[in-house]
Amino acid sequence: MKRKVNAVWNGDGTDGTGVLSAQSGAFNDMPYSFKSRFKNDDGTLGTNPEELIAAALAGCFNMKLSFVLNDAGFSPETLETDAVLAFEEGVVTNIALSLKAKVADIAPEKFEALANEAKDNCPISGVLNCNINLEAALE
Repeated sequence: MKRKVNAVWNGDGTDGTGVLSAQSGAFNDMPYSFKSRFKNDDGTLGTNPEELIAAALAGCFNMKLSFVLNDAGFSPETLETDAVLAFEEGVVTNIALSLKAKVADIAPEKFEALANEAKDNCPISGVLNCNINLEAALE
């Protein structure tokens, strides 16, 4: 599988603006800029590369965990993961994953072990050069 994303940037680093578009159509001409990356904590001005990395990890982790649970004989009802990426002095230093899950008939210890297995083995976590922490809870 190959996926194409197009990034267009116009102008200089501080005052320029850009747009991102995905082959899938999931986003098209999504704005990003220096301001959306470094001066807009609420995210209303557009996205940034770090937000997209956090989204990719959360989505990949949920899907991997679903397969890991299935392989162990469990069927997840819901897997909801928040990902908070720390970007400090130009470096992604940490991503904290917070998982809330509904999985019937699984012991908390087994669930935690399988969640950590998924975190350590999802394709996106394998390409990231930062700490990834996981807090997992059954509902």
